[in-house]
Amino acid sequence: MPDERIDTRDIPEAPAESWQHARRPDCYRPLKKTVTLRLDMDVLAWFKKHTERGYQTEMNRVLRNHMIKAEDHDHAA
Repeated sequence: MPDERIDTRDIPEAPAESWQHARRPDCYRPLKKTVTLRLDMDVLAWFKKHTERGYQTEMNRVLRNHMIKAEDHDHAA
């Protein structure tokens, strides 16, 4: 059956919070680019203190979430 014929009206959308700790499969590796970034010292210190698995990975996750929300907002307008 083609996707467009599948009735999904009785399946609720998963809230964004459900994806907060989701991880991509190990086979997917987005390309990375090394950059020089000037950050406020307190922001950097906060990420280093409050991050378990690597502050740069966490900063990337926060930026990606911001990007996705901004894209959703752009498409809604």
